[in-house]
Amino acid sequence: MNMHPTTAGLLLAGILFVLGLISVLIRRNIIFMLLSVEIMLNAAGLAFVVASSHWGTADGQVMFMFILAMAAAEVSVGLALILQLYHQLRTLDSDEANRMHG
Repeated sequence: MNMHPTTAGLLLAGILFVLGLISVLIRRNIIFMLLSVEIMLNAAGLAFVVASSHWGTADGQVMFMFILAMAAAEVSVGLALILQLYHQLRTLDSDEANRMHG
C-alpha cells in the first residue's frame, strides 16, 4: 500500500490527537491528563509541519514554534496548579478536586 507522505503524516497526527483526547477523557490523574494535553498539542504541531512541507513553505514550522512556546507556558502553569492542589487535597485524583467545597 503506497501512501502519500502528507497523508501518512496527517493520519499519524490524527491518531495521536485522538489518543490524547481519549486519554484526557478516561484518566483521573491530573498529571496524566496534562501529559495527554501535551500529546494533543504535539499532534497539532505535527499536522502544521506536514502541511507546510506539502506546500513548501516555512509557515508550519513557525506555527510549531508558537505551539512549543505555548506548551511550555501551559506546563509551568499546570504544574504550579497541580502542586497547589496536591498541597490542599493530598491527592491528584480529578474527582476529588471536583468535590471541593468552599
